[in-house]
Amino acid sequence: MAIVAPASPFDPLILERGAAELSVLGFQPSWDQRVFDKTGYVAGSAAVRAEILTAAWSDPSIAAIFAVRGGYGSAQLLPWLDASVFRATTKPLIGCSDLTTLLVFLTTCCETVGFHGPMMVNLADGEAGYDRASLLGALTSGAPFGPLEPDGLETVRDGQASGPLLGGTLTQLTASLSTPYAFSPPSGYVLLLEDVAERPYRIDRMLTQLIHAGLVARASAVVCGEFPQCRDTEGRDARSVVTDLLRDFDGPIVHGFPTGHTAGPLWTVPVGVTVAVTTQPVPRVIVQEGAVW
Repeated sequence: MAIVAPASPFDPLILERGAAELSVLGFQPSWDQRVFDKTGYVAGSAAVRAEILTAAWSDPSIAAIFAVRGGYGSAQLLPWLDASVFRATTKPLIGCSDLTTLLVFLTTCCETVGFHGPMMVNLADGEAGYDRASLLGALTSGAPFGPLEPDGLETVRDGQASGPLLGGTLTQLTASLSTPYAFSPPSGYVLLLEDVAERPYRIDRMLTQLIHAGLVARASAVVCGEFPQCRDTEGRDARSVVTDLLRDFDGPIVHGFPTGHTAGPLWTVPVGVTVAVTTQPVPRVIVQEGAVW
């Protein structure tokens, strides 16, 4: 398992503790010493960060790649990444938050899969920081993981639909638009949305942008994360914004899936693979396609 730092710099203790958790899981973590580089608010130059990621992706001895943390900086790598290299090899890249940029690159530009899941900053907290079952289930079996029914998942709109799960952090999805690396999902996909510490009007602005770009109309279902700290002083929150803006959406919508930014353990879910979203008898996301080979 390679550990990379495509975004913000970090406290080395986070990597140490996260790597120790990987070892507990039976994995052998490794990293290039340049992950500890720091250039202002990013973890070294874009060229070096891209070089480390590409080397790990191309190395046949590396089974999967974890990020240390999000923050900011993954978008800077995109001009330095050769899509043909990432199409030539398939392996798990696990991350979320700012890593949404790289997950979109993999699923949109490279037509492969990614994993919206924990980083070292989550693994460093042990099982309080991430859900072991969903991480191991996603990474260690070629069979479809099956139903994911986390506590707290709520139905916003009833229905049933299936399609490739695509998306991630709302901020990064909207930031990609009108670039060569734009989030550009196919018709019938399942839209994954999550974020943290964004006031409701900002959630409204970004979701409205996705609507105006025609991306929501392509979706067959919407899976929303927990959106922690996305509430204003008048009681509005992300759930109320989604409910209002998507009141005419023709498909199931669920809210509170604990992936990305969460109040508790972060669940892992593959992106770029087929899932079904159902709300009866209980809301759940069913992973219908294996994500590792």
